[in-house]
Amino acid sequence: MISLAYSPCPNDTFLFYHLIRNSSYPVKEELYDVENLNEFAFQGKFPVTKLSFAAYFHIIEKYILLETGSALGRGCGPIVVRKKNTKTDLSSYENLYIPGLLTTANLLLSLHTNGKQKPTPIRYDEIIPKVMSEENSLGVIIHEERFTYEARGMEKVVDLGEWWESSTGYPIPLGAIAIRRDIPRDEALRFQSNLRESLKSAYLEPKEMMDYIRTNSQNKDDAVIKSHINLYVNDYTKNLGKEGHGAVEYLLKRAVEAGFIQKPTSLPLFLGES
Repeated sequence: MISLAYSPCPNDTFLFYHLIRNSSYPVKEELYDVENLNEFAFQGKFPVTKLSFAAYFHIIEKYILLETGSALGRGCGPIVVRKKNTKTDLSSYENLYIPGLLTTANLLLSLHTNGKQKPTPIRYDEIIPKVMSEENSLGVIIHEERFTYEARGMEKVVDLGEWWESSTGYPIPLGAIAIRRDIPRDEALRFQSNLRESLKSAYLEPKEMMDYIRTNSQNKDDAVIKSHINLYVNDYTKNLGKEGHGAVEYLLKRAVEAGFIQKPTSLPLFLGES
């Protein structure tokens, strides 16, 4: 049996639902917030894990990226928000809350501000309430929060995904599925193949799968859940492909050039195909 760690967000539970119920391929599921997953990945705790691309860049010697399962795309990046009808921006704020120091959201923010920001990491679903409780604070939101922030009294300061896409031409790499390098390649490819089959089965949308997704999601609204899945599960999730590889490699290049990440060893980033 192989241990698999991922987040309770709808795109992950959608992706893995059929895999964890595949009786011919035993998998033990472990669900954690993305920043917890990033921290565990530094320890090499789980054989297979979801993690932020930004975190992966620090631990390339421990894990290799699967071709299937990534959250990567366009129009899906982190958003810097503030309370409506305020003038707080990235040049003047009391607090700036982020969903974790190891997240791609923080890396994008660092690239956007040239590392001049002074963020405070808190769990992603606590960011909007925290910003709403203060007068001159900002928050960087991810996941389903991008679908609800306006209705909750927030407005956009900058969409970091839009900034990245317009300045680079690449889609934004957010999160990935990685497998430890000590797993034999044949087993890693078998896992990747089973994950791809799980994703194919997910589009059949049986009722019990939606129950599982809803139970684990922070937001229980079906419309929000489906919007979340439709945005973060896409063709790059099925297979990173040449453009996905290029986007990941370019984000790593920019992070190294900016001095936010040490230049990694020359290990391959991607598992590839059988």
